[in-house]
Amino acid sequence: MSGHEIIAIIRLVENIFMEESNLCEAEAPIKVVGDIHAQFQDLNRLFDLIGRVPEEKLMFLGDYVDRGPQGIEVVILLFCLKIRYRDRIFLLRGNHETPSVNKIYGFYVECQYKYGVGLWWDFQSCFNRIPMAGLISKKVLCMHGGLSPELVTLDTIRNIPRPCEPLDRGLLIDLLWSDPTNKGEGWFHSIRGISYMFGKGVVEQACKSLEIDLIIRAHQVVQDGYEMMTGRRLITVFSVPNYCAQFTNAAAVVCLSASLQISFQQMLPPPLPESCKAKAAPAIAIDTNSDAARADKETIKPYTKEVSKDGK
Repeated sequence: MSGHEIIAIIRLVENIFMEESNLCEAEAPIKVVGDIHAQFQDLNRLFDLIGRVPEEKLMFLGDYVDRGPQGIEVVILLFCLKIRYRDRIFLLRGNHETPSVNKIYGFYVECQYKYGVGLWWDFQSCFNRIPMAGLISKKVLCMHGGLSPELVTLDTIRNIPRPCEPLDRGLLIDLLWSDPTNKGEGWFHSIRGISYMFGKGVVEQACKSLEIDLIIRAHQVVQDGYEMMTGRRLITVFSVPNYCAQFTNAAAVVCLSASLQISFQQMLPPPLPESCKAKAAPAIAIDTNSDAARADKETIKPYTKEVSKDGK
């Protein structure tokens, strides 16, 4: 594909993003996809497992680029699907869809090597227009990172002007960077050195004040591809296996039925070469009681396809 063709795709999808709310809304049934990180072959394997648009409705939670070798291929495929099936696929912004991050972790060099630095700037212009969060059936809030002390109502997200570029603090940064923790109930300084970590009490209060039942976010690798936070009101999802060849994690997507029943589809990791010193991904925010953590995990059942009344 030529650079001119890529720029034409970028311009088309930019307009579609700007026509959507910064809190893009979708109705269940839908499948929620976490980080992809330029693992294009794994993205296609994931589609083989979970299905493709337009047959399936999908919401992606960001981090399409960096770390892996084919960020351009990943975003262009997703952008083309968005252009063709705009009401069947929803793309949210991740922290790697910002210039301060993807200039460091691989996407800048990839653009420079394949097409030239100018294309990298075109992508940044587009990334600044991607919606920051999603709302499914009015009851499930999705974002890449997590909650924010500034998130008082859902209109707070809707009213964020775009194009926008997150700086070093505030609502935009928190939606892209914050993380859940099981170390306490409230707000804590993040070990990342940016944004916050938040506990179960913050999640419960947010669900009450925002009138939602569940939060689904990405941003952190988890061993099974999904993790239920203590309290059962937040799920972390990560959707490519063997992240950076440093972890032996599976990939997963979270599936929401028309009645908002939660299930998962999982793609097991292929074996890595013996030279890779990969390890299991650590738990993030599970209950500190192992029995309670196991019970929380078992609330998310393996996905089974719903059969409609006509048997199809």
